[in-house]
Amino acid sequence: MSSRLPIVFILVCILLMAVGFAIPKPDDQKQRVLDKPLSGQEHYVDEEHNADYDHEAILGEEEAKKFEELSPEESRRRLSTIVDRMDIDSNGLVSFEELKHWIKATQRRYILEDVDRQWKAHNPSDEAFLTWDEYRKSSYGFLDDSADNDVVEEDGYSYRDMMRRDKRRWESADKDTDGNLNKEEFADFLHPEEAPDMQMIVVLETMEDIDKDKDGKISLKEYIGDMYRGEPGEEEPDWVRHEREQFSQYRDKNGDGFMDSEEVQSWIIPADYDHAEAEAKHLIFESDKDKDNNLTKDEILNKYDLFVGSQATDFGEALSRHDEF
Repeated sequence: MSSRLPIVFILVCILLMAVGFAIPKPDDQKQRVLDKPLSGQEHYVDEEHNADYDHEAILGEEEAKKFEELSPEESRRRLSTIVDRMDIDSNGLVSFEELKHWIKATQRRYILEDVDRQWKAHNPSDEAFLTWDEYRKSSYGFLDDSADNDVVEEDGYSYRDMMRRDKRRWESADKDTDGNLNKEEFADFLHPEEAPDMQMIVVLETMEDIDKDKDGKISLKEYIGDMYRGEPGEEEPDWVRHEREQFSQYRDKNGDGFMDSEEVQSWIIPADYDHAEAEAKHLIFESDKDKDNNLTKDEILNKYDLFVGSQATDFGEALSRHDEF
């Protein structure tokens, strides 16, 4: 192998830190399921309610981390301003739909920020569209200067394969088939899990990542191997045994010992649970004193520790960000 390879890897690391690749690392199990919880926190710990989950659902993870800054009085005051923004029709009540909308908007904020960041990185002149060649050069241009026929990561994943897969995803996001992506199409390219007509490309990519023997289906061994690589003789953790049971009882719906593309779709794009809807119902159940299925500002402020905790955050940032919603 060429002595230039270490230099190539340094360039790759710089590129990854600067703009990132659109496609997640294939062994990142946490990226598989698209319908993720609203928080990295557990909602219930040993059957005890964990309000930190609710705080992140309402404000987002970064804002929730800053909650220890303000007094309870200031927290209520700033939460009052947020309630006004939740109340879309300005009727003095926050309905279930308005609360669910706010929660979904909070969770979508990181996607919008990522799209803006990458759009600026790949399209610094802010043209109306981005060409494939411009994106390829900024993300994979180092391959043009590589003396090696292919550049491979430590885990054996090929950057040229990543580029080919990015091209396929690019073409899928290119709604008007002009070969270029406008910012909306670029958002679908970066986050296909958020675009209903792009989700099958994620199923295909997931199959390709996990199906190591390329027989078009995922075995139990491949499923476990995607998330756990134990040492020889090492006892499997309990969570791995749990995942084996999940595969047999829920993932492999037809019981043939494998997951086909339809079963993978059911796994990573579950259709029967809406986290934002469940959270909105939970908050209304806990806060709706008169049981009319709407929340007044007083009802929310009386439960401010449920919505934003007994601390507060830098709501100036949170409020300005929510203008777009």
